[in-house]
Amino acid sequence: MSNIEIGLWSFPVLILLIFLRVPIGAAMLGTGMVGTFLVLDRWTPILAQMKALAWNTNANYSLSIIPLFLLMGQFAARGGMSQALFNAAAAVLGHRKGGVAMAAVGASAGFGSICGSSLATAATMAQVALPELKRKGYAGGLATASLAAGGTLGILIPPSVVLVIYAILAEQNIAKLFLAAFVPGIIAAISYLIVIAIYVRLYPESAGHSPRLPWRDRIPALLAVWPVAAIFLAVVGGIYLGWFTPTQAAAIGAIGTGFIAWINGGLDPKSLLACFKETAISTGMIFFIILGASVFNSFLAFSRLPQVGAEWVTAQGFDPMTVLVIILALYIVFGCIMDSLSMIVLTIPIFFPIVTAMDFGMSPEHFAIWFGILVLMVAEIGMITPPVGLNLFIISAMARDVPIKETYKAIVPFVSADLIRITILTAFPIISIFLV
Repeated sequence: MSNIEIGLWSFPVLILLIFLRVPIGAAMLGTGMVGTFLVLDRWTPILAQMKALAWNTNANYSLSIIPLFLLMGQFAARGGMSQALFNAAAAVLGHRKGGVAMAAVGASAGFGSICGSSLATAATMAQVALPELKRKGYAGGLATASLAAGGTLGILIPPSVVLVIYAILAEQNIAKLFLAAFVPGIIAAISYLIVIAIYVRLYPESAGHSPRLPWRDRIPALLAVWPVAAIFLAVVGGIYLGWFTPTQAAAIGAIGTGFIAWINGGLDPKSLLACFKETAISTGMIFFIILGASVFNSFLAFSRLPQVGAEWVTAQGFDPMTVLVIILALYIVFGCIMDSLSMIVLTIPIFFPIVTAMDFGMSPEHFAIWFGILVLMVAEIGMITPPVGLNLFIISAMARDVPIKETYKAIVPFVSADLIRITILTAFPIISIFLV
């Protein structure tokens, strides 16, 4: 068996291990080590590589932003910010047809601006919004689908942990990627609101009714979200204005969020320790995935599969846009079996050299930013694509009284809106890069 064939066979083996519930970091690590042995026919290079690879991979200073953003999300969840966001969105939108579901999406967008994780956003907002959606008489499918789709906004609206990883892998500026993701993220949130508005008009029985609140009741709810706005402006605005590096901004955001959580009574010594523990567990998981992907991608480099693949695609004379569409379609498929972070660290070293070798009519930096935003968007589509979208399972596990078939049926319009949005962003790159 040639080295190229070994590299090709590694992917079905990796997918099989994932289906067998092997942690994806361990699956990539094991597959990479065995594959390297098969290519080089000895263990010595592997052992020599492992001696330094763990340190060289995880000692990257830019990675320090990850635990800080995760800690910020932990503090935000315990500080009542998710509830304040939902209350404010419901005060403005709740009286509309489907307004409480719209409020859940709007609150998810707001929480995503201080969280950076799709799964965490979905889980946190489900705890806050599901009881209210049930109380207002919303159909189970619409409630769960709205929360699953809204959860994807956790990494679409900056700051985003996954976008940080992409920036490191593609050697791009984190601040510029955050800036480029802002408008597509807002478009995603608006598209979900439009989907809900259309859905409740096609199925009027799926949404309950809420009375219109007078402004004297709305204003206090809106004022209660000032901590979220302040943290977002401090973190993202500080990065854009050049006041802080991304890591410094993340540290300031974590400290500010923790202080607000303490003021609100959601943080005591016990819960503070729990926040640190959850952050450490999540950080360890992410770093282990990065290590496993580094070993696996090193094996692919030994097999020369990425180089040969890039040369083959270039030699075939395929239209660059055709290649891009195929790659984006693969991301949607991958999203059904793995989370967005795993997809990014596994595939970017393979796909990025292929697309950067083609001419898309823009500078290398602008293309890398545009490609990163597209990858981020389609990776999240996979997380709400039946039958195994991860966000769907998170929400379904928290809404056990809602049959998963109802969630599958209700999520289809949201996925359709996502596909339309991706088509527009692919056809008009300026939407992603004009702020840059």
